[in-house]
Amino acid sequence: MESLLILHAVAAACAPWLVARLGRASFALLALPPAAGFAYTIWLAVRGLPSRESTPWAPVLGLELSFRVDPLAVVMMSLVTGVGVLVLCYSARYFPEGEAGLGRYGGVMVAFAGSMLGLVTADDLLLLYVFWELTTVFSYLLIGYDPASRTSRQAAMKALVVTTFGGLAMLAGFVLLGQAAGSYRISQIVAHPPGLAPAALVLVLAGALSKSAIFPFSTWLPAAMAAPTPVSAYLHAAAMVKAGVYLLARLGPAFGDLAWWRAVAVPLGVATMLLGGWRALRENDLKRLLAYGTVSQLGLLVVLFGTGTRAAALAGAGMLAAHALFKAALFLVVGIVDRAAGSRDLRELSGVGRAAPWVCGVAVLAGASMAGLPPLAGFAGKEAALESLLDSPFALAGVVAGAALTAAYTLRFLWGAFAGKPGRQALPVRRTPAAMFAPAALLSVLGLALAPFAPWYAGAVSGYTGTFRDPGHQAHLAAWAGPSLPLLLSAAALAAGMLLFLAREPVAQTGVALHAVDSGQVFWSAVRRLDRFAIQVTGLIQRGSLPDYLVLTLVATVGVGLFSLAYGGAPHLHVPVVAWQRPEQPVIAVLLTAAAVLALYARASILLALVAGLTGYCTALLFLAHGSPDLALTQFLAETLSLVVFALVLRRLPVDPVKGRLPMPFRLGLGLAVGVVATGAGMLATAARTTEPVGALMGGAAEQAGARNVVSAIILDIRAWDTLGESAVLVVLTLGVTSLVFLRRRAYRIEPSEAGRRRGTHWLAATLPRGQRALAFEVAARLTFHTVLTLSVFLMVIGHSAVGGGFAGGIVAGLAITVRFLAGGRNELAAAVPVHAGVLMGAGLTLSAGTALIGLLFGRAALEMLATDVSVPVVGHVHLSTGLLFDLGVYVSVVGMVQDVLRALGGELDRQIDTEPGAETTPGDAAASGAEGRA
Repeated sequence: MESLLILHAVAAACAPWLVARLGRASFALLALPPAAGFAYTIWLAVRGLPSRESTPWAPVLGLELSFRVDPLAVVMMSLVTGVGVLVLCYSARYFPEGEAGLGRYGGVMVAFAGSMLGLVTADDLLLLYVFWELTTVFSYLLIGYDPASRTSRQAAMKALVVTTFGGLAMLAGFVLLGQAAGSYRISQIVAHPPGLAPAALVLVLAGALSKSAIFPFSTWLPAAMAAPTPVSAYLHAAAMVKAGVYLLARLGPAFGDLAWWRAVAVPLGVATMLLGGWRALRENDLKRLLAYGTVSQLGLLVVLFGTGTRAAALAGAGMLAAHALFKAALFLVVGIVDRAAGSRDLRELSGVGRAAPWVCGVAVLAGASMAGLPPLAGFAGKEAALESLLDSPFALAGVVAGAALTAAYTLRFLWGAFAGKPGRQALPVRRTPAAMFAPAALLSVLGLALAPFAPWYAGAVSGYTGTFRDPGHQAHLAAWAGPSLPLLLSAAALAAGMLLFLAREPVAQTGVALHAVDSGQVFWSAVRRLDRFAIQVTGLIQRGSLPDYLVLTLVATVGVGLFSLAYGGAPHLHVPVVAWQRPEQPVIAVLLTAAAVLALYARASILLALVAGLTGYCTALLFLAHGSPDLALTQFLAETLSLVVFALVLRRLPVDPVKGRLPMPFRLGLGLAVGVVATGAGMLATAARTTEPVGALMGGAAEQAGARNVVSAIILDIRAWDTLGESAVLVVLTLGVTSLVFLRRRAYRIEPSEAGRRRGTHWLAATLPRGQRALAFEVAARLTFHTVLTLSVFLMVIGHSAVGGGFAGGIVAGLAITVRFLAGGRNELAAAVPVHAGVLMGAGLTLSAGTALIGLLFGRAALEMLATDVSVPVVGHVHLSTGLLFDLGVYVSVVGMVQDVLRALGGELDRQIDTEPGAETTPGDAAASGAEGRA
């Protein structure tokens, strides 16, 4: 199964390239992954069921890639893969050659097929949710196929909002379900259902019903008809809308006999069936008519699987397959009619049946199955449904009424698409390509050819239907079961449907007259009101004031802490209080407190930055006192670099004294409250420990990895993925901050000034304005630069066995570069680091990621350390490892980040200062600054 999913992903990624080179013919190649999935499905069915596959994902968390195929999964896999192949072949002639976006369409279509395949085979609730949301995203892209169309964009957004809302509710239900069961394995939950609160079932049902467009979530499906017709045939007939029904069918054996399950599913299913069928009677667009018909029949499927009996599940399994066959065929027929006659409006179509008799025959065959005429698959499913509901009068009455509406809108569809209209001239019809006709014809014929095998099909799915605890009324799945009460009810429904069709004009007018509320207008009105509410809340909270944001964050922190203390059951914990463990700690604590108090009374911005830096240095001393030299070194270096950044920014701010917007007592009280909450949380967390601290195990793990530095072993071996991710986050954050500085500039790079170019060959290339140069500082910077860089490399190399590492070494190198910049300005910066910052950050991340995965090349696990010892003449014994290369990548990334910050906050601000009126610059600098400003 995993190989099939990877095959779909690879084909989806290659689709744009294939379409660009082969055009529409590439759809034949893109159909190969679903075809392979269909062949695999048949092979599994012949080999024997159930079939299980499981691959560990995160064993410590109990997560795994678990797949299971049983009879229900085989039915869904056959529909997803089989119809997918036919729709992709149909697409090869539906779209004109060279249409824009065709490669994107092919890729997303194949990706959706793979996601749906994973969804129906997943045996883990969380894995199912991942595929569930993937289908949501891909359906959004398919519905919004034409980004230039406002209708397509709105339809895609509506589908995304509704189904995502339901998916989030379903995720909450999954979590409650998994926690109650003690496992997220679906097969285990179904075999041993846990006791659940009604809220959990309602949340799961919300996700299923929204995905299958059940009332009140029906509005998105008709709007989705803005998508191309092949998308409608696949997503909205055979695949996506079946996902919610599939979830009901999958969990039905466990919860189908519960009152809450039936009380939610059955009434909503009946209401959807009737409302959708009634609305279809007044639609003039053939696709929208079929869309409302789909909504109606999805309601029928929800009624059957929501009833929770063995008989209803058998009828549901029959209707599940029959509906996919006839509805996909009818959507494909609409595409043929639209392309051949140039219209989908049944008021404009006339004489198409006479001009295209074979297409008309295919539509009649599929429509007869949809209406439930014998001896077709739709008839077998409908008779079984009526028979299974004989003990449920409410559901039975709703299904009979729904069957009458189905017969009526089926006749309306066939008459509107193919009949000659009085007083309207027959439309000219173009020839239908075989690649478009064959898929629709095959699906229609299958509805006829497979009907005699209905009893065999019932036996094949008995492994699934037999898991329902409530047998319900006995039902049979057969192409003809003889005279019976269900047959009489079916005949009555057909007769009523014929009468509704004959009275189609009054019925349509009545529907328009009774139509008081438009669901689309209600939806967008709710969205607009939500937008306005969000704007008001944003205006209230997001005022553009950093102090306000900080106050809100700190108040929320205190509130969460107090709530946890009151309701978290913490008072029973015994919290030991130790004044200090080493004599240095109280001294450092006094210094830290003094720095914090001094910060309260600081009025100058630069003084406040320095005092805040002192608190960071004191924190580093605490780390050192606790025996954590690595943390202390990193804190010292990061604090020093932060002070430099503060100094670069503060020089552009007004020199007015800093005044607090809030009264001192409030700020002091809030600070004390936050301190108490943070300290108390740490003490409570320490006291709540019930197992041995993991830190005691790190020493042995580090020794096993060949590292004498536990911290470096954690960063490079145990948590290397986290380190790689943190490096990427820092790079993105740096680029985001610095890009704001260059928001108004077209040129990203800071070029040296003309004076800097003239003096670039000299030993001292500093070009600061007169009065700002310090010769002693410049000489000291040049003399110590290479020594500090050597120290940074030394820290990087020894990081795996002593205090240091790539991050610390990178910051030391960054400080050396910073000193050069402070001594000589942007020209000195350009001379110190001639490589572009983006190149450094990209090369560093690439080196770290490549090193992290190099173990795979040798048949080992990702991030597995590879090490060797070599003897170098003069140098001596050298220990080389992939950890050193990983650290080198971090080192280069940090140097690039420091350079980018200096270039933006230093070089760009220098350029702005130079271009300000009255700035004191040398003639060469002024000329260069003017040239840069013009650039």
